[in-house]
Amino acid sequence: MSAVHPNCPACRSEYTYEDRSVWICSECAHEFSTEPSAVSSADASDARVVKDAVGNVLQDGDNVTVIKDLKVKGSSTVVKVGTKVRNIKLVDGDHDIDCKIDGIGAMGLKSQFVKKS
Repeated sequence: MSAVHPNCPACRSEYTYEDRSVWICSECAHEFSTEPSAVSSADASDARVVKDAVGNVLQDGDNVTVIKDLKVKGSSTVVKVGTKVRNIKLVDGDHDIDCKIDGIGAMGLKSQFVKKS
């Protein structure tokens, strides 16, 4: 068997081994793929884009406005239309936005119910 092992891109070590579809460096434990399509798809998944109801791209620290009355789960309060939310934080998960709303407190919002202001 004269298999050619690629060097590790992180530490340039020649001691790598293949495990299913990835190569693993035995010195630094870096996992990598030699396929160009796998590398580009990994980069694309890191760049997550969150858009509001109108289609504007949201970023950490933006100010948004609620576009629909939202019931607060486990409470009788409602977040009214037009409520301004300042300094949002984008997160992964079911709700895209973590924020603090005056009079209600910390909560998670879905980006489909807000627009950038």
